[in-house]
Amino acid sequence: MTGNADFILANARVVLADAVIERGWVAVAEGRIAEIGDGTPPERGDDLGGDLLIPGLVELHTDHLEAHYVPRPKVHWDPMAAVVSYDGQLATSGITTVLDSVRIWREAGIQEVDGQHDVLSDAIAAARDADLLRADHFLHLRCEVPMPDVVADTEKMVGRRGVRLMSLMDHTPGQRQFRDEAKLRTYYRGKKGGLSDPELDEMFALRRRYQAEHAEPNRRGLVDLARRRGIPLASHDDTVPAHVTEAIADKVAIAEFPTTAEAAEALHAAGIKVLMGAPNLVRGGSHSGNVATAALAAAGVLDIMSSDYVPSALLLGALRLPEAVPSFDLPAAVRTVTRTPAYAVGLTDRGEIAVGKRADLVRVYTRAGTSTARNVWRAGRRVA
Repeated sequence: MTGNADFILANARVVLADAVIERGWVAVAEGRIAEIGDGTPPERGDDLGGDLLIPGLVELHTDHLEAHYVPRPKVHWDPMAAVVSYDGQLATSGITTVLDSVRIWREAGIQEVDGQHDVLSDAIAAARDADLLRADHFLHLRCEVPMPDVVADTEKMVGRRGVRLMSLMDHTPGQRQFRDEAKLRTYYRGKKGGLSDPELDEMFALRRRYQAEHAEPNRRGLVDLARRRGIPLASHDDTVPAHVTEAIADKVAIAEFPTTAEAAEALHAAGIKVLMGAPNLVRGGSHSGNVATAALAAAGVLDIMSSDYVPSALLLGALRLPEAVPSFDLPAAVRTVTRTPAYAVGLTDRGEIAVGKRADLVRVYTRAGTSTARNVWRAGRRVA
């Protein structure tokens, strides 16, 4: 029992999966949660001063690594150093488990991180083997369905250690997230270092041709590959009923960032977990003009949140969700960034404060209207 505990965290508001212990304690032994109690622990513990104690956050979709690897247009940083920097930012944001989203996407003339999934994956693996990482890292393969080589490239990647999710993506101009082509032009002008309209015209024409020639057989190939390998699938940017029908037929487990309430409601009704952006919630709406995370939460169809491009948004989003949508209490909000995403990709050993689960824990300090991860433990080891 607690006599064999490695440490005890006491005087905390402990957020369980379905309740909050207002003055509780948690004992940790051999990297797992050994005991949970209400009031004063039987042995002296570390006094958390009434701060929240929540499970370590679980991130399924973040491409924030790209911002560390390519900090400026056409500037590539050392990949190992980029991974370690990125990992540190995740850990200090309370994220103890992350699926690093790498693009399976090769496109001529694009000078960012397209086609460099192998470089980044190698760097993640090397950093893990050298014990340089604070968070637990897995891989999320973002498969751009219309790209000619996407099936072959994905086939090479699925045998790597830690592939936990494959998403089926299609960023062809004029549909899904970028139904408004003007917004897509604005997006690429910002990301690609100032492409001209003629250059964008050429790129968009090529994208449309790729979709017409390759999307259908590639999708079938990717779905078959995921089924053979036992890897969960996610759809991406579902917008219209045809996208929902396709996602259901493909047996996807997660729907990432549906762009309309109608699509999200239909996906949720089909038993597919709906994932939305925490930055969308924190900002009060989508930067792309799509459906708001809060609106889907109010409709009862929000299951998971992702930090997407701002790691600190995951904690902020979970804590602000009950304020934005009163039907969510604190445990329900915390589940969207802990247990539900963990279980969606088969990581059932974590995601909640419960006896026997991994001791992935975050002490949350709240002052002046905002919150931060003051202390973070992964498998009982202090990492931030």
